[in-house]
Amino acid sequence: MSMGLCSEQWPGFEVTKDWNGADQVAIRSPRGASVRVCLHGGQVVSWRNDRGEELLFTSSKVSLFQLPVLVARSYLWQCGFDPVTAIFKPPRATRGGIPICFPQFGNCGTLEQHGFARNKIWTIDEEAPRLNYGDNNNNKASVDILLKPSEDDLKCWPHCFELRLRVSLSMDGDLSLISRIRNVNGKPFSFAFAYHTYLSVSDISEVRIEGLETLDYLDNLSQRERFTEQGDAITFEEEVDRVYVGSPCVIAVLDHEKKRTFIVRKEGLPDIVVWNPWEKKSKTMVDFGDDEYKQMLCVDAAAVERAITLKPGEEWTGKLELSAVPSTNCSDHLDHPGRL
Repeated sequence: MSMGLCSEQWPGFEVTKDWNGADQVAIRSPRGASVRVCLHGGQVVSWRNDRGEELLFTSSKVSLFQLPVLVARSYLWQCGFDPVTAIFKPPRATRGGIPICFPQFGNCGTLEQHGFARNKIWTIDEEAPRLNYGDNNNNKASVDILLKPSEDDLKCWPHCFELRLRVSLSMDGDLSLISRIRNVNGKPFSFAFAYHTYLSVSDISEVRIEGLETLDYLDNLSQRERFTEQGDAITFEEEVDRVYVGSPCVIAVLDHEKKRTFIVRKEGLPDIVVWNPWEKKSKTMVDFGDDEYKQMLCVDAAAVERAITLKPGEEWTGKLELSAVPSTNCSDHLDHPGRL
């Protein structure tokens, strides 16, 4: 099955073009689940279960600078602007899916928001080293992609690295991402990292998170002041932008209306970032609909409170696994989840 104007078959996955002309990789399980990864940004842009239901949120609103150049020029002409003198930038990361935040998270540093990895062109890694991480599983279909720094990257962040990402889909439709960052530099460097995961929910007011109770968090809405979570579970009535530090390896995101629970498992990533822009901020975001905050929740497996430091030749690994399971009113299923 082709998703673009042209496609090339690869063992275990299919390479196509997305609507913007960027290479995209599709993996489908025999039972109908699927995942799509865009090589622009190394970004998972879709994850569907075996019924074809989309499990990740993507905004329906597209920034002008995400449009193909010819379409953007036509749009400017219709709006009365001169398309000849307009300045066009490379496409930005899609608002949704799972962008890769590296080597910076948010605006905590001198680089662009969330670092440059999500806005760079990755390549398929045909000679990826074998993982010593328990993920060489014959019941999974995977694709390995690779990012190395360009000359422009080295000007703003002068460190040589290899960032490898393996995206896998199990027979049951579970999604896993394993990132490996190797220092091929002559000196140590430090970085932050996050899987900026946009989950699709029915109604944010009907969602709660279990597993972060009593934890300390940094509140980005209060200049990163440190607080302790007081509730039995996290629910949503206003804008939230928090970094929960020292978080457990497994948490649950319960969507009561859909009777669905996302199980988030992570390794090598001590923090969980929880974000929803709510109504006021949504109206200021050019690539986000005014009411779309109701249908999304970001729950990011991350390493952001304390930077990760690699000496020359060292490698760091961070893993995220997402499952969708039937909801209950308790968290007993965290240890032995069923499959949706």
